[in-house]
Amino acid sequence: MKSAVETLNPTRVRLTVEVPFEELKDSLDAAYKKINQQVTVKGFRKGKIPARVIDQRFGRGAVLEEAVNDALPKFYTEAVNEAEVNPLGQPEVDITELKDGELLAFTAEVDIRPAIEIPDFSGIEVEVDAVEVTDEDIEKSVEQLRDRFASTNPVERAAAEGDVITIDLEAKVDGEVLPDGVASGVSYTIGSGELLDGIDEAVTGLEAGGEATFTSQLKGGSAEGKDAEVTVKVLTVAARELPELDDEFAQLASEFDTLDELKADSRKRLENMKQFDQATQAQERVLEKLLELAEIPVPEKLLEDEVNTRKHNLEHHQLGQMGLSLEKYLEFQGKTVEEFETETKDQAVKGIKTQFILDELVNKEKLNVEQEELTEHLMRRAASSGMSPDQFAQAVVQGGQVPMLVGEVARGKALALVVEAAKVVDTNGVEVDLSDEDEEQATETVEAVTGEAEVSEDK
Repeated sequence: MKSAVETLNPTRVRLTVEVPFEELKDSLDAAYKKINQQVTVKGFRKGKIPARVIDQRFGRGAVLEEAVNDALPKFYTEAVNEAEVNPLGQPEVDITELKDGELLAFTAEVDIRPAIEIPDFSGIEVEVDAVEVTDEDIEKSVEQLRDRFASTNPVERAAAEGDVITIDLEAKVDGEVLPDGVASGVSYTIGSGELLDGIDEAVTGLEAGGEATFTSQLKGGSAEGKDAEVTVKVLTVAARELPELDDEFAQLASEFDTLDELKADSRKRLENMKQFDQATQAQERVLEKLLELAEIPVPEKLLEDEVNTRKHNLEHHQLGQMGLSLEKYLEFQGKTVEEFETETKDQAVKGIKTQFILDELVNKEKLNVEQEELTEHLMRRAASSGMSPDQFAQAVVQGGQVPMLVGEVARGKALALVVEAAKVVDTNGVEVDLSDEDEEQATETVEAVTGEAEVSEDK
C-alpha cells in the first residue's frame, strides 16, 4: 500500500491511497464466504458454492463491492498512522480507481486536530472579586434559616403580604371555564410571585370567604399565553410567625448551643462559598486569557456538529425536563433567534478551542490521571446525574466512555497548572494564592465551558 497526505487547510487533510490488488485477498475471501452464507444455488450445498459460480450468478462486481467495503477501514487506518495525523470524526471517502486484479485507489478527506503552539502562560494576570463577608451577609443567612422555621397561625383579619392563604381558583377564557382552569385548596404565600400575575393585588385586603376577579395571562395549560378572567376565593388566612433570634433558636435550627456560634458558622460557610466562587472566577478568566494568547483554528464540520449537539441538548434535555419550548425559553431570556444562534456558536468555538489547547498541554506536560482522581471524578459525575456510583460506572464502561472521563480529569489538571502559574489579584489588590485549589474544581470549570459534547478522534 502507498499513501500520501495533502494539507487542505490547518484543520483538514486529504489522504491519497493506492492498494495493490493482492492486498485485497483476505477481504475477497471474506466476501465470497459471506455471500456463500447468504445465497442458495441449486446443485451446491450452502456455503460450498465455488467462487466462479458466484461470479457467474451474482456478478464479480457484487463481490468486489463487498470486499472493498470490508477493506477500506483497514487501509484508511494504516494511511492515517503513516501520515501521523489525528483525525476528528468520520472521513469522506471517494474511490477513484478500482481495476479488478490490478489496483484499488481512493482518497479520504478528514478533519484533523490542528497543530497548536502552547503560548507562554506564565505572564497571565487576572483580577477576581475579593472574598468579603459582611455582617449584612451573615444576617441575611440567619434570616433565611429563621424563615425556614417559621410557623403559621390562622388569623381573623384581611390578608396582607407575607400571609399564607388557602384559595380556590377558576379561570375563564371568552366566558368559558377552562377544562384545566379550576383548582381547589391551593396554598399560596402573598408576595411570593409563584402563581398568576395580578393575584397578589387581588387577594390583598380580602378576609376568609372574600372573593375577587382579575385578568391575567396564563403561563401554562391548554390556554397558555391567553388572557383569562380569574376568580379567586380566599378560604383561610394565616400569619407567618418567625422564631425569636436567640440561643433557643440556634439549638432548634442547628447543632450549636448559642446564636453567636451559629453566626460564626454562617460566616465560615459564606467565606468558603466565596472562596470557591473566587477560584472558579480565576479559572474562567485565566482560561480566557490563555485562549486569547493561542492561535487555534476550528474545523468547520466539527463546529457545525458541536453547535447542533448543544442545541439538541438544550431543547430536548434541559428544556424538555422543564416543559419549555425553545421559543418560550428565548422569550423568557429576552433573546432573538439570531442572538441565540450567535451565542451558541460562540460557546461552541470556545469549547472546542478549550479542549484542543488543554489536550495539547496534557500531552506536552505528560499529565497522567491516577485511579484515585478518576474515581473521585466518577463519584461527582454520578451524584450530579442522580445515579449511584456503581450504576454510573457500569453505564460509563458499557458506553465506552472511560477515555472521555479520563480526558475531562486531565484537562482539569492542565487548567490548574496554568492557573497556578498565573498572577491572580483581587479587587483590593491582594494577590490570591490558588496553588492548593482542588483540581476537580478546575475540571468542573472546563466541563462548563466545553459542554457535554466530546471532541473525539476516529480512525
